[in-house]
Amino acid sequence: MIETIHLYHTNDLHSHFENWPKIVRFLQDRKKLHELHNEEMLLVDIGDHADRFHPITEATKGKANVSLLNQLDYDAVTIGNNEGITFAHEDLNDLYREAEFSVIISNFYTEHGERPEWVIPYEIKTLKNGYKVAFLGVTVFYEKFYELLGWKVKDPFESLLEVIQEIKGQADMIVLLSHLGITDDERIARDFPDIDIIIGGHTHHVLQKGIKINSTLVAGAGKYGQYIGYISIEIDTSNKQLLEKRAELFSTIELHAICKETALFLDHLYDESDQILSEEIGVLDQELSVDWFNDSPFPHLLVTAIREWCGGEVAMVNSGILLESLQKGPVTRKDLHHICPHPINPCKVHLKGDVLKEVILQSRDEKMEQLQLKGLGFRGKVMGRMVFDGIEVKTEVFSDGKKHVTEISIKNQPIDPDRLYAVATIDMFTLGPLYPEISHAEEKLFYMPELLRDVLAWKLSTNQIKS
Repeated sequence: MIETIHLYHTNDLHSHFENWPKIVRFLQDRKKLHELHNEEMLLVDIGDHADRFHPITEATKGKANVSLLNQLDYDAVTIGNNEGITFAHEDLNDLYREAEFSVIISNFYTEHGERPEWVIPYEIKTLKNGYKVAFLGVTVFYEKFYELLGWKVKDPFESLLEVIQEIKGQADMIVLLSHLGITDDERIARDFPDIDIIIGGHTHHVLQKGIKINSTLVAGAGKYGQYIGYISIEIDTSNKQLLEKRAELFSTIELHAICKETALFLDHLYDESDQILSEEIGVLDQELSVDWFNDSPFPHLLVTAIREWCGGEVAMVNSGILLESLQKGPVTRKDLHHICPHPINPCKVHLKGDVLKEVILQSRDEKMEQLQLKGLGFRGKVMGRMVFDGIEVKTEVFSDGKKHVTEISIKNQPIDPDRLYAVATIDMFTLGPLYPEISHAEEKLFYMPELLRDVLAWKLSTNQIKS
């Protein structure tokens, strides 16, 4: 007898709750439909559901996201880097305390090499017809970041080898929840033929019909709740043979009905979060303005705070990291979150003078200043002008009408090409694409779990703001 298992999936919502009431209504309707026909329905999330850019997630430390997942009766989730490395150790350890679903990650451990009590390496679900589905989960291998937060992550490929060996012969089908990205998902499909379905996230790939690699189906549903993923799985229950698996995406743009209860609950969460974030941090006796492309006081204050926080000789940060000016008067956590919502940490890198010079020249390129960046933790609109502390950059307008750097000095001394400088900056610059010279630096020190808005709060709360 042939039966169909209906597997739905979400990934990389990043707390874009604007689509969530539609997603809830769609999945509720689907659940009723499958129950009416006595069909099996499974629901999983592939991580980065929580993103601290959103005030609800920030105020509740992600607990609201877990409540939303609970309300939809998810069967299992894995975590992404936004859950894993943007929350403090104690907050992540407490995040899934009230979860009514399984949190599956085989490559995630405490600093002592034990699995946290809220994590399981895999789960085998026995369906009503006796068919057994094994769910595996892996998260991205950001080893150094996790280590700084008191966690350990193992190479996901090594972890998969161990887990698959452990469950061999115990399940009729293996489904992997992978927050690794499409390149690694494709590699897993080639290297691990025992895995029947890989549902992926992290790189926000949109696979309208999935892709088949050998006998493995690879699926992915984009980002921000723009799509709901669906996989129909046909099995022969007489011999438990997997006959066919097909992937499909449902666009939330094309969905119109919403779950009114969820919309009301989100309104309640907004109000609750607003109260939590109304805590006063300090008081300004004058406005701190920001101009993304010209000198302005707020970016200069931030770059000074970063240098002091990290203990750097010099510092650099882009003006676009600050989304708006900070007004005169009381400053609350809500203000700082609104102005600096990025899950970005301060860091310190050691760069030789000749390398630092190249970075400075590149940062002052007009194309870099106008770059509309997406990703790397940046939640703003445009990079903006680079500002410095301890570094003086002189420019002149040449005959071509453009500004050109004519002199770079460090604390009133010409930059020494052979000297090593301790540069305080932001972790976004260490991730590769923007400034490869910084990403290749041998010595990097990340300050976690504090985010840039925490550095600003420190600057305010210690009364270091001057008129």
